[in-house]
Amino acid sequence: MSHWEETLIGASRCFLQVKSMIPLLSRSKSTVLISGETGTGKELFARAIHYSSERRGKPFVPVNCAALPDHLVENELFGHSKGAFTGALVEKHGLFHEADGGTLFLDEINSLNMVAQSKLLRVLQDQEFRPLGSTKSRAVDIKIVAATNTDLRHLVEVRQFREDLFYRLNVLSVVLPPLRDRREDIIELAGQFVKRSAEEFGKGTVRLSPDAITTIMNYAWPGNVRELQSVIHRAVAMATGETLEGSDLDLLDHEPTERAAACAQ
Repeated sequence: MSHWEETLIGASRCFLQVKSMIPLLSRSKSTVLISGETGTGKELFARAIHYSSERRGKPFVPVNCAALPDHLVENELFGHSKGAFTGALVEKHGLFHEADGGTLFLDEINSLNMVAQSKLLRVLQDQEFRPLGSTKSRAVDIKIVAATNTDLRHLVEVRQFREDLFYRLNVLSVVLPPLRDRREDIIELAGQFVKRSAEEFGKGTVRLSPDAITTIMNYAWPGNVRELQSVIHRAVAMATGETLEGSDLDLLDHEPTERAAACAQ
């Protein structure tokens, strides 16, 4: 089993459907758009696409677009030449250069401003970019995988995202299901997170009590898999015994969803 297969845990029908698309998405040179709520595992899915492709020996470069200040986006993505601006004492390579030959993962691409969207569109069209202050363009061989936790079609309609860029990105697309739609995977995921956390903290065997299992099955998990992992990680770290009880799980004050309540009955 490949490493990426071990990280994508679950046997629910909706999850296996999107997982089965990885070989197709990895073989294609086209851009891939991954949509899904926060915490559904979009970066893990992007890594699976990269590491099951012919590019697996080349860099996988993740970029959180939401963390890039507007005035630094172009510099971070494309780099700059020496003397491009005050303080540019040496040439700096950008993330496109770093990812050459491999995969550039643009997470939260919905956060890019319109200027950055325009420049990204040009790179996707021409397969080349120009560093700040340079008079020469540089060819680049990169697979673009973008992710969004927002409906890009809606952003296009309200003129907050370029329509032409959307169509460039949305060549191949996949939507990751939220955890509430794959509740049969929760126990397996929780078990894996308990095992990994116990190994990390050197605690030997740690298990979930029936009460803890009922608690996690009744919870709505608005933060999806990432929230489940964080809750389990903290519970194992703070545990004084070998068994985690429901009271050990630090959950937000959310009412269980109707589906969650039904599954618990």
